Amino acid sequence: MNITITGSLGNIGRRLTETLTAKGHRVRVVSHDPAKAAAIEALNAIPVIGSIEDADLLLRAFEKADAVFTMIPPNYTSKDLRAYMKAAGERYANAITQTGVQHVVNLSSIGAHMPDGPGPAGANHYVEARLNALKDTHVLHLRPGMFYTNFFGAMGMIKHQHIIGNNFDATVNMVLSHPADIAAAAAEALDTLNFSGKQVRYIAGDEKNGGQIAAALGEAIGKPNLQWIGFSDEDMLQGMLQNGLSEEMARVYILEIGVALRSGILLDDYRKHRDTAFGKVQLADFAQEFAGVYKNV
Repeated sequence: MNITITGSLGNIGRRLTETLTAKGHRVRVVSHDPAKAAAIEALNAIPVIGSIEDADLLLRAFEKADAVFTMIPPNYTSKDLRAYMKAAGERYANAITQTGVQHVVNLSSIGAHMPDGPGPAGANHYVEARLNALKDTHVLHLRPGMFYTNFFGAMGMIKHQHIIGNNFDATVNMVLSHPADIAAAAAEALDTLNFSGKQVRYIAGDEKNGGQIAAALGEAIGKPNLQWIGFSDEDMLQGMLQNGLSEEMARVYILEIGVALRSGILLDDYRKHRDTAFGKVQLADFAQEFAGVYKNV
């Protein structure tokens, strides 16, 4: 089959491309970075270089595709991330309609059941609804929780301050998802096209609170007394700004999600469907991966 993947060769895209090309599919990969063309070709895929903000590029990328994988890459310079995400969803929907794509696997997020959800959740709800409005297209929305790989960003804090934390305390639960599980779920769906209508699938390898995460990571790296600290929203924001994150990215992707986790509303719909969630990578597995990276930091 002809399959188009958006999102370049990130933690999900590379795994997804490798799996689908190995199965004999003709895969096109959309990347904004010309330097990625050679890496895409090395995976026996076809590079389509340009921005997802270019409607004509999406038409070229989706032309004659039997299926597409849609995701919205982060935009670190946007002054309005929700507007950026909604506009990307519109362009995807228009390109799908104009090219007649029949199957779409869309990367969404936990919390996307809420129209005005926190962080990127509300924008993902809008994109889901826009794709669900496509009458002749089968759509599978994948809703992961917090990426395990986000914890790599805490290595400096762990190494130098001997703590880990966020803007919620150690008792707050998180749904944890690994990019490998997201890629596996997407690859299965795109390879088999075993979905119809409009469906949602949660991607969740584990559900743990901050204290349990600190204990598992600490044990793996030889810091068994590692503590999870709940920071105030303002202290968390200032720390992220000092580390170079834009205020928009910090508020939308981190602070608002933390507030929603504190209240519990982010996981409401997930808990109704956790029995059908897909995910193999548990916290204990990721802790070993984390330790392997940490020793070289």
